[in-house]
Amino acid sequence: MREYVTTAIPYVNGAPHIGHAVDYCLADTAARYFRLKGDEVRFQVGTDEHGGKIFQKAEELNIPVEKYVKENSDAFRDFIGKLNISYTDFIRTTDEAHIRRCQEIWKKLQDHIYLASYEGWYCTGCERFITEKECQENHGVCPDHQKPYEKIKEENYYFRISDFKSQIKAKIESDELLILPDFRKKEILKLLDDSPDVSISRPREQLKWGVTVPGDESQVMYVWIDALSNYITVLGYPEQDISEWWPAAAQFVGKDILRFHAIIWPAMLLGLGLELPKVIVSHGMILADGQKMSKSIGNVVDPIEVINKYGLDAFRFFFLRHVDTFADSDYTAEKFDEAYKNELANDLGNLVQRLATLAKKNNIQLGNSAVLELSTGYCELMDKFEFSKAFDYCWEKVQDLNKRIDEEKPWMLAKAGETEKLENCLKKLLVDLLQVNTELTPFMPDACGKIAEILRDPIAPPKVPLFPK
Repeated sequence: MREYVTTAIPYVNGAPHIGHAVDYCLADTAARYFRLKGDEVRFQVGTDEHGGKIFQKAEELNIPVEKYVKENSDAFRDFIGKLNISYTDFIRTTDEAHIRRCQEIWKKLQDHIYLASYEGWYCTGCERFITEKECQENHGVCPDHQKPYEKIKEENYYFRISDFKSQIKAKIESDELLILPDFRKKEILKLLDDSPDVSISRPREQLKWGVTVPGDESQVMYVWIDALSNYITVLGYPEQDISEWWPAAAQFVGKDILRFHAIIWPAMLLGLGLELPKVIVSHGMILADGQKMSKSIGNVVDPIEVINKYGLDAFRFFFLRHVDTFADSDYTAEKFDEAYKNELANDLGNLVQRLATLAKKNNIQLGNSAVLELSTGYCELMDKFEFSKAFDYCWEKVQDLNKRIDEEKPWMLAKAGETEKLENCLKKLLVDLLQVNTELTPFMPDACGKIAEILRDPIAPPKVPLFPK
């Protein structure tokens, strides 16, 4: 099978943060799992590079905006590399091909686009328009940026979401468009009824940095047609047939941008006559000591600092096992350190070392003889994108193997000279650990690659400790 996995493209007006890391790691886990099953995978990442905030920041720094977005895009590419993300496609919304394809998409949606005057509320920080209801609920202040909404009046192009509401609702209710977790699906269905038509352009005098609206030089595309289209422009749409890869097997987004991906994006796809993605996976936020991370509070966790201190395997271990795939989860340095030392280093690291040492001492080798199949329970969880639960499922096997070594006492079999029993015992333990190691590979590819080498050929000097305390 062919599977297509996507990540939300981050806005390049700031440095990569922990939320980006989680998004990438979750999508990477899905991509690696599909490959583990034998599927061919395309995996998209990229950067969102147009908009007023970016233009303003470049002006503040007194550097050309093209240079500013290139430097920030490169920073994200470097960050993605540090996380060992197995992407196949990197898209920048300033790519000429993307701009050209966005303009063609606009033309294809023309029957659902109209020009109208707008007077209402706008958040510069979010770069989006705010409904009167939302403004009142937030007492006129953006909860994310802590700045008052602006009252603006301008003429924009609108995309008629109302043309597609009934179709979107039916596809979400039937799970043809599956939104995970289920409680997010319910939230979207409630929001859908009140979703207004959406502004998809701004006057050039207000938004200088963006894609020109086809046939109207005075208007620039607003974020939706530009940024959301990246998922299909990177595949070559509309110039190429994308049916080989589309619809996407899974699109990973944070909960804060789910409504755009579950309402505006499906409306665009329906307007283009394309299928909707099979699954939208919405993950929660990482909290620090129970609070939302904020520069002003000073509780922001730098993912690179964590990786530099503990290594990438430890980073992926914590944020894929101890962070719930779907819900908000808490991070503290103490929790991370405890998980690293007591679980990763002790449960798995010591297990590999003990088995490798016993196998080496007793001249036991598996080579490539072991035939491995993914277990049903593991696949059921992974197929539902319940990655933290699947990780726990694997870890129970790791802990069971530690108990089995203590119960079966292979060193006593060696001491008693029971060679055949010893060989059978060690081979079974090695195969079972190799099996669970294979299932852990999408989560910790680097460590699991090293472990596989050690377990298949423990006569070679063990590359341990894998996770130094």
